[in-house]
Parts: sequence; structure tokens; C-alpha cells
Amino acid sequence: MMTKKIIITLLVCLAAGFGVQAQNRINRNLKTPGKKALLIENQALKNSLDSLQAICDSLMSIQEEETEISAVLEGNETTMEYSAEMTDSLLHLWYENSYGNDFFDSVHAYDMDSVQFTSNVSDEEMIRRLENMNSFITLPFNDNVKNYIILYSEKMPSVMGRALGLSKYYFPIFEEILDNYGLPVELKYMSVIESMLNPVATSRAGAKGIWQFMYRTARGYGLEINSFVDERMDVEKAMDAAARYLQDAYKIFGDWTLAISSYNCGAGNVSKAIRRAGKSDFWSIYPYLPRETRGYVPAFVAAMYAMTYWKECGLVPAEVGMPAQTDTFEIKKNLHFEQITALTGIPSQDLENLNPQYIHKIIPGSEKTYILKLPFTLSSRFMEADLDSMYRYKADSLLSAQVLKDKGRSGSGATGGNRVVYKVKSGDYLGRIASRYGVTVSQIKNWNHLRSNNLRIGQILYLYPRGGAPKASAASSSTAKSSGTASTKSSAGSSNGNTVYTVRSGDSLYTIAKRYPGVSAENIKQYNGLSSDKIKAGQKLKIPKP
Repeated sequence: MMTKKIIITLLVCLAAGFGVQAQNRINRNLKTPGKKALLIENQALKNSLDSLQAICDSLMSIQEEETEISAVLEGNETTMEYSAEMTDSLLHLWYENSYGNDFFDSVHAYDMDSVQFTSNVSDEEMIRRLENMNSFITLPFNDNVKNYIILYSEKMPSVMGRALGLSKYYFPIFEEILDNYGLPVELKYMSVIESMLNPVATSRAGAKGIWQFMYRTARGYGLEINSFVDERMDVEKAMDAAARYLQDAYKIFGDWTLAISSYNCGAGNVSKAIRRAGKSDFWSIYPYLPRETRGYVPAFVAAMYAMTYWKECGLVPAEVGMPAQTDTFEIKKNLHFEQITALTGIPSQDLENLNPQYIHKIIPGSEKTYILKLPFTLSSRFMEADLDSMYRYKADSLLSAQVLKDKGRSGSGATGGNRVVYKVKSGDYLGRIASRYGVTVSQIKNWNHLRSNNLRIGQILYLYPRGGAPKASAASSSTAKSSGTASTKSSAGSSNGNTVYTVRSGDSLYTIAKRYPGVSAENIKQYNGLSSDKIKAGQKLKIPKP
């Protein structure tokens, strides 16, 4: 693991190298070199310094990442707080490692713009198979499409096997909805390249669900997103929204390959590519599309091919445990998954698999009627259960007013508020990042407490694409203002019945929370209206009652 000591050692070695170069230059200067020789020498030193800066940025980026990870894994409280942002990042890493890491590795292991795969299946056979699929959507074939066909049908058998297993459950749902809108059922294969049929997939840009909706697009198509429910992860409702989006896109472009492309990069980018190309077919606008979108249609053709000819490709559908049929029930009171499991014996994993839209395993039925989906073979257990007993079971601990309040708070922050953790890459600058996420440079600087526009590779930025960053309340603002001049002999006092803690040097929200059983760092953060985890010595914090 990279440490500061190793980085410093490397920098010392590099500096020593520069010292030798400098001494050599001095020795040469004693011989009075010409102006041209000095210019060449200066340029060489400048290039070396640029290289050193790049190495420093790279090493510091690695060190920062590993410090954060090791701090959490080793429980080093003083190094890194176990914040909501870190939790989200770790959950995303868990998803990649446990569910789809082999998919990401398989797809991104190749530069699809330059790689040239070979296959034992001839081009003629691939073309014949594509033609025999009788697709309503035109399926082109060229070297680009061929590469993707080989990738999906031969290069990642375990991932495609899992997708084939999941498709037995999800595809009938998709086909019915697409048919209701009069859309080609082949569009169901888009879900494979979007998420590999993972209903809780989350991208680093904040897109969620099988159909990978961003927050604004999802809300624009009527999906509910709040502290307890995220319908981007409701398979049926997300498919319905995706169908309406594709229907609108086809009305705009009149071509399915363009409509499909717009789902990936937006109608605006496709329209811009058409204007630049002067033509309106996919392969003419191909060079003008964003790089990640260029492979979208070839990947769509490849996914459709692989899932149609899976037997011929040697793929084997995995057993994924999804039920062939389900029943739905209307829930009109608050209900926790644990209550259902306790009184029916229906496995909690089944509840989560079939109802991933309920963020905290809580169905907020007291607000309005929500749907609970159960395996058909187990639904009789629910029908025969005493519902009153189910609603009462551990309600004081699972569904108390404080629990609902705390869950609502956590949902309105990094998770429910669609907070994005962005890692600065080479070539990034604040204007580009702001444009990408639909925010302003000033907002990014305020959210991340930046004093200048300078960024470094590997730097972490917190963004709020929907512009919903939490704001400090007037009370907490006045508290913060007064904390700079206030002094106290004790770190904790009381004010109007509330415990007030004065931050000391070295404190973090996490270490403060540990002093008060039943109170979390997130509780303190939300209670004081803090927009970040940063606190300073002398600041006064109100401690909520557990």
C-alpha cells in the first residue's frame, strides 16, 4: 500500500536526480555554452519538472485513495470519518466486486475503438444469424459491431450467464410494457448494456436502476424519488418511464438507432451530431457522438445477438433465484420488511430482490398506498397472516417516530438527494465539470470549500446535480458565527435543554458522536444543518437526544 514515506522517498530520489542535472548544467556553464545550448538545457529541465509534477499528482492521488480505504477498513477514527459519502462509495465498490466487477473488467479491459477480436464463427454466419432474428430494428454488421458481438458472446461468459438467468424474470415484464406502448420488444435488450439487469445498479454519475435514470430525467417522467422510495429501482415503473422516453425520442428522430443513442447521451447531443455530420443516419454521425455513445448501438446489437444465440455461443444461464411468478399486495400502513419476515417466514432477501425501490426496507404506506411484490409460491403466507399483529410487531423500534425522522434525514442527504462523489481526472476543470452536471462553478466551490479554481488529479468533489445541497439553518448559522469568539472551560454544556458541545482540536463528527450513545455523526450533522463533515476548533454543536 502506498504511504507518505514511500512518496517522500521517491521525491527525494527524483530531487537528487535534478540536483545532478543542475550541477552538470553549472559545470557546462563554466565553459560558457552558447545561447542555443542553454535554451535546450532549460527546456530539458522544464520537461523534467513537468514529469515530476505529474508523478507527484499521481502518487498523491493513490495515497489519498488508499488512506481513505485503509482508514475505514482498519477503523482508524482519527484519519477518516465514516461519513455518508464514504458509505455510498463503499456500497458502490461492494456492488462492483460482488455483482458486476467482472462485467466492468471485461468491457473496459479493451479499447473498443482499436481492438480487433477474432472468432471461430465466420462473418457470413454472424450475418446470417442477424438476418434470421427478423428484428423490427435494423441490425447493422461491420467490424465495429463484430467486435462487440464477440465481446458479449465469447469474452464474458459468467456475466452474460447471469444476465440470461435474470432475463427469465425481467424480460416478460419488459415485453408487456413495450407492447402496451406499441414499441419494438427488442428494446428490452438495452437493459443489458445499461445495467446487466441489476435493479439496484448505481453509476458514479448518479444514474440508478436497471434503466439507469438520472434524477432529473426520472422526475421528468413521473418517477417518485424521496427519502423512502426511489422508483428508478422499481423495475416495472422504470421500464414504463424508459418506454415513454424512447417513444418521445423516436418521434424526434424517426430512427431507432438514433433514439437508442439518445437514451445514452441525450437528444441534444444526437441533434448536435446530426448538424455537424450534415446527415441523419447513425454511421454518418458516429464520429461526432460522445465516445461512450459510439459503442452503444453496436453493444445493443451484440447483446441481442448473444442472448438470442446463447446456446450456439456456449453460454449457460445462471440460477439466480428469481421467481417465475409474483403476486402484488396494496400496503396502506407503514410496514418494515423485518415485520413481514417475522410473521410469514418469507426470506428478507426475496423481499429486497422483488421490492428494491424501498430504500430503507420500509414501505411508507401511511402516506399513500404502495405495492408489495411477493413470490407467488409464498404469497399465501402473507394472505393468511394476522396483519394487525404484523403491523404491531416491533413497531416501536422498527417504525418509531424517531426512526422515521432519522431515515428521512439520511435519505434527503447523500442518498435521497442524489449527491455525487466525483473524482477529478486529467483535463478536468471546474467549468467542464459544472457543465457536465448542470450546476455552476460557484456552487461547486461553495459545496467543496474551494478558495480557487485550481484542481488536482484524483481530488474528490461533492456535487448536487439537482441543486439540492443542504443549507445551514438560521439557528445553526448564528451558532457558527458566535462559536468563533466564544470560549469555554468545558467542552460540553447545555442550552435550552440541549447538550452543546464545543469542538476541540482533533475532533471529528465521528469521534464526537462516540461520546453520546445512540447518536450518530449523521444525526449531529443534520441536527446542526451542516453542509459538510468539516468542523473547526471552538465551533459549538448541539447534540440531539438519542
